[in-house]
Amino acid sequence: MSETLAFADIEAAAARLAGQVLDTPCVESLTLSQIVGARIFLKFENLQFTASFKERGALNKLATLVESGQPIRGVIAASAGNHAQGVAHHARRLGLRAVIVMPQHTPTVKVERTRGFGAEVVLHGDGFDAARERALALAAEQGLTFVHPFDDAAVIAGQGTIGIEMLRAQPEIDTLVVAIGGGGLISGIATAVRHLKPSVQIIGVQTVRFPSMVNAVKGAHHPQGTSTIADGIAVGQPGRITSGIVQRLVDDLVLVDEGDIEQAIVMLLEIEKTLVEGAGAAGLAALLKEPARYAGRNVGLVLSGGNIDPMLLAAIIERGMVRAGRLARIRVGARDTPGVLARITAIVAEAGANIDEVHHQRAFSTLSAQNVEVELVLQTRNREHVGAVVAALKAQGFEAGVY
Repeated sequence: MSETLAFADIEAAAARLAGQVLDTPCVESLTLSQIVGARIFLKFENLQFTASFKERGALNKLATLVESGQPIRGVIAASAGNHAQGVAHHARRLGLRAVIVMPQHTPTVKVERTRGFGAEVVLHGDGFDAARERALALAAEQGLTFVHPFDDAAVIAGQGTIGIEMLRAQPEIDTLVVAIGGGGLISGIATAVRHLKPSVQIIGVQTVRFPSMVNAVKGAHHPQGTSTIADGIAVGQPGRITSGIVQRLVDDLVLVDEGDIEQAIVMLLEIEKTLVEGAGAAGLAALLKEPARYAGRNVGLVLSGGNIDPMLLAAIIERGMVRAGRLARIRVGARDTPGVLARITAIVAEAGANIDEVHHQRAFSTLSAQNVEVELVLQTRNREHVGAVVAALKAQGFEAGVY
């Protein structure tokens, strides 16, 4: 494993990647800029063929192996999904056998896409660290070359090409906010940007549930969780090479929680009409959490990937609607008489809300036996609209409230 990295390595990677991966758009989001109070520039790495920046580092590593002229029996990688797809896709393009070890609970969409790229998939362990150990064992048994997802200079150099592209497209950028898992992305970008424009402030973002780089670099002792919607940055142990680069070149590290990330995913979907996974939304989550910190600055964000499980996405969208007051659950108490349900639904309709679900409770109600409890799930415009619906019900003599 190579351990040194210079800007020249990133320039060489850019030459190898030219025409093989997308130079993705890096454009300003006017709406997000207005919301945050800063100019926000988005780098759409979710538009790569594998829907992630990871194929940059994977291709650069595989290309350097081929250029070396040494015999290659195949390559093996451990990944939660995006690195796996990058290795699998470009290994097939280069005619190399690829074996990918993935944690057992990797989202199905990532497993199936990796197989679709022609890789042999092995499911093992509960997280990246266990998958990596299995991959190293298989590499030794079968004579395969291990392609580390982040702690390898060739991989980091490939990711660093993003920094060159962002400053070329938007030279006014003065702040970069980048998600961190193992640290390959931010290490590559920081190495490139510190050479091209040393004044840029670089901030790394981790999820509260996986603060491994924060702990390693800041000497903190934040507890580690077991799962996160940002599974692409759910790394229990950061890289040795990347930790050193982050320590030297990154200005600060911050943490965001699950709710911050969920909100960012929904906003990017609604405002930018672009789909990102949890890790890809971490940068925006940091801005939404502390907008005053970035006020007036020109901030670059990397939308690092768009591979998200559809069921998880559906849950995030629904939860986002609840937070915004666009989906509400109310409880209405009334005398159990013929036509009472029709009266309730008519009042709700007149107030402009749409009924999603109705639950008519008798046996499980705490009200008297002569009364009925009706639970309604409503589509509404906002929190004020929810309040107006409840007020309309109360005005007609019903007991009503949000719960």
